[in-house]
Amino acid sequence: MSDTDTARNDLTGLILAGGRARRMGGRDKGLIEVGGRALIDHAIASLRRVTPHILISANRHPADYASRGYPVLKDDLTDHPGPLAGILTALERIENAHLLVMPCDAPLATPALLQRLVAAQDAQGGSACLARDGERLQPTFCLLARETAPSLRRFLAAGERKTQLWLQSLDPVIVDCSDHPEWFANVNTPEDLQRIEAMI
Repeated sequence: MSDTDTARNDLTGLILAGGRARRMGGRDKGLIEVGGRALIDHAIASLRRVTPHILISANRHPADYASRGYPVLKDDLTDHPGPLAGILTALERIENAHLLVMPCDAPLATPALLQRLVAAQDAQGGSACLARDGERLQPTFCLLARETAPSLRRFLAAGERKTQLWLQSLDPVIVDCSDHPEWFANVNTPEDLQRIEAMI
C-alpha cells in the first residue's frame, strides 16, 4: 500500500487522547501544538488517509475534540485504567469488523505506518496486528478485530492494565517498521516536545 491509496470504508480508526499526561504537567496532550497545529490534528490527518470513519477517545475537553467533526468517546470505565479503556469503549461501539488504533502524541506517524497494519491483517488475518519499531513493540499502534472486545473486558475486570500484555495474549501479527523508527517518536515530556518540534 502507498500513501495515495483510497481510504477504507470497512474499518474504523481510533485516536487515543484520553490520558492524564502527568509528565506534561497534566496538559491535555492532544491539544498541544507541534509544528503549528494540535497533536490531535496531526493524527487525524494521517488516519483519514486510511479510513473516513474516525473516533476520538478523550476524557477531557470533549467540545474541543468534537470541533474536529468526529465522534468523541469517553471511557466507560471510571478508574483511569489507561488506553485499554478507550479501546474497549470503541470496540464495543463500532459496526465495522476492525478497529485501527493510534495515539494522539506521535505526530511523525504517517499513513504508511497505519497502512502497514491494514495490509498485514489483509494478508495474514488474525484478531490483532501490532507494530514493532525494530527494538520494541508499539502497543498503541495496532489493528484489532471487533470480536476481541469480550477478551479485553475480562482482562480489565481482572484488574490488568498493561496494553502489551493483553495484545500478546491475542497472538498478534507483528508488523515490522524498523525502517522508520521516527514514526513512533512521541510527546511525553516538554523535552520531547522541543525535540519533535525541531524534526517537523
